[in-house]
Amino acid sequence: MSLQRMFEDQEKLLTKVSLDKKRYLYNEINWDLKSIGILGQRGLGKTTMMLQYIKENFKNSKNALYISLDTPYMQSVLLIEFAREFEQNGGEVLFIDEVHKYNDWANHIKNIYDSLDIKVVFSGSSILQISKQNADLSRRTIIYHLENLSFREYLELTDIEKFESYKLDDILIKHETIASDISKKIKPLMHFKEYLIYGAYPFILDDKDTYHQRIIQMINTILETDLPYINKIEMTQITKLKKLLYMLAVNVPFIPNITDLSNATNISRPKVYEYLEHLESAKIINSIVSQAKGYKIMTKPEKLFMQNTNISYALTSNINMGSARESFFVNQIKNGSNSQLKLYDDTIFSSKNGDFLVESKYTFEVGGKNKDFNQIKDIPNSYIASDDIEIGYGNKIPLWLFGFLY
Repeated sequence: MSLQRMFEDQEKLLTKVSLDKKRYLYNEINWDLKSIGILGQRGLGKTTMMLQYIKENFKNSKNALYISLDTPYMQSVLLIEFAREFEQNGGEVLFIDEVHKYNDWANHIKNIYDSLDIKVVFSGSSILQISKQNADLSRRTIIYHLENLSFREYLELTDIEKFESYKLDDILIKHETIASDISKKIKPLMHFKEYLIYGAYPFILDDKDTYHQRIIQMINTILETDLPYINKIEMTQITKLKKLLYMLAVNVPFIPNITDLSNATNISRPKVYEYLEHLESAKIINSIVSQAKGYKIMTKPEKLFMQNTNISYALTSNINMGSARESFFVNQIKNGSNSQLKLYDDTIFSSKNGDFLVESKYTFEVGGKNKDFNQIKDIPNSYIASDDIEIGYGNKIPLWLFGFLY
């Protein structure tokens, strides 16, 4: 296949891409770097984001090219040799999608970085751990993580209203003013209920009727294709992994007993730990441990949640609202912190007093509008994240407002 044919295919893709709506990460990426990696779960818009950048910055130019490594042609050629031909024909930036589908991809990108005068932007599954793939590449490449839509971004992408984001400390201190200003423009509780069911993925813009079916298809692809390819899981184990995931989905909030999980799924205890780790790296579940256990490599989680509430609604009709509230809170707190590089991740732990300990200093209880402070009344820096209220008071904060975190 000639480069000319690939540029023609790219033009067809670009005609379908709009510049009107961009994911939050688009403007946070330093596109001038020589090597950039964008990791994230399927369906979050990584491909669209790369095509948007080409359309916006290389219109009618042959200096930038998008390729996907899961095509038969790219599987049949050496990536480094393809990149060299691109450079020799005036190429400046090579956008590489689905890197995890290509054998020894990390070494190829490292060699491109070292030997060619072009920039590389690549995307891949959130499962990838670049440092494990190639330590030399991890020193050369800046990695960005694309997370699911926050409540704030959902409101913006669906043209309901555009709002600014806030740091956690600002929400804790100014939540009454912030919530009041937002509530003058929209009915947050109405949109929040919709978000919990349909708001985590940008393909809500395409079709609501098939939205949950697309989530199930996405999870099946992760379990049947991505996990076996990246982590060398035998296909015979995938059925067991699906059974494990379904057990977690219908029982959340799940306080796991590893032995019971092992017996119910016929998966060994060490493998249960391993599979829970895989499911979390694939952004299908979120695990919460206590602060005391946070530094241990193999730790039984205190609680397990679906990674976002949309996954819960896709997998089961048996939705526990208490669990959904906590799942939302954990999701937004974790996602809001993933843009910050930390030596030690103290974002969120389970708490022996309240529900969660955030940043090692804030204690949160999550509940409905009648949730009181009895359990955390003597705890410094303690707050209630309360559902079904538009505006809070004192240390009682609307749960939906945590969807506006930066």
